[in-house]
Amino acid sequence: MKRDTILSIGQFEFGRFEFSGMEIPPSIQFGGSQHMAKHEMIGGTRVIDCLGRSEKPLEWSGLFQGPTAVQRARYLDGLRVAGNDLLLTWGEFRYTVVIKEFSATYERFYQVPYHISCEVVEDLVQPLRRIAMPPIDQAIADDLAAAQASGDTIADCTLSGLLNTLDSAIKNVSTFARAAQSTIQSVLQPIAAVQARVKLLIASTTNAMGNVTTFGGVLPGNKVSVAASKLSSQITGTAKLGALQNLLAVTGRMNGNIGAINTPGNTQTVAGGNMFSIAQKQYGDQNGWTGIAKANNTTDPFIQGTKTLTIPPQPDTTGGVPQ
Repeated sequence: MKRDTILSIGQFEFGRFEFSGMEIPPSIQFGGSQHMAKHEMIGGTRVIDCLGRSEKPLEWSGLFQGPTAVQRARYLDGLRVAGNDLLLTWGEFRYTVVIKEFSATYERFYQVPYHISCEVVEDLVQPLRRIAMPPIDQAIADDLAAAQASGDTIADCTLSGLLNTLDSAIKNVSTFARAAQSTIQSVLQPIAAVQARVKLLIASTTNAMGNVTTFGGVLPGNKVSVAASKLSSQITGTAKLGALQNLLAVTGRMNGNIGAINTPGNTQTVAGGNMFSIAQKQYGDQNGWTGIAKANNTTDPFIQGTKTLTIPPQPDTTGGVPQ
């Protein structure tokens, strides 16, 4: 963890002990396991009953330094001896814990390394149920940049031209959140052209590499220059093939994201209410209401009467609608 992290432990009634300097560890692992009962059925079917979470102990090491090093170590050891519930916090994490183990090594009165292990009584922070996705326009821009970077390493003139065409098509779209189907198709077509060229180049590169019959192309009786040339071709082909496959994956993701925008099934009929609650349920973030508003050509988050709303698959909180 960064040294600006605030790590503290203490009794709920009597304040907290705050770690500082070298007392703060570089990292703390968190997580755990799920208790399960597994049932093997006839025919190989398996039924798993989840019985509840089990948190792994939270443990770390550090170093007490300075004239109060021994006193600070003894204070933590006293918390272990007391065996009380303690509040452990750092960053966005909050746990009720009991100190399971504490050990310290007296090296000097001013230098005491320590290790602590805390058994989790309760995780006080609710689990995250949804991760807010980046706005659709930002996601597409990021994928386009990644595609262009891969295209630069491939150095194929035809492919570069197709990527430039795709770049122009995307830049002509003000926002994908409320783009018409005709606009979406104007971007999907150059993506398909890029993918077709990439697949052709993958086939060509794979075929060329297959002509090198042994690793590195070093065949008995070959001249050194011929062997070196084939080895160089194989290395170049391997790097090129990796870039092509990455480009195919990126454009595939772009195709899926853009193709899912404003599809007929991506709608919701509501009777009154507001877009804040819809965005909270859809994205886990009520600020995503602005993308829903843009997709439905409105700036009013409050819904009057019964309406069928277009719900973008990803939140869009950029531009066009005030927060």
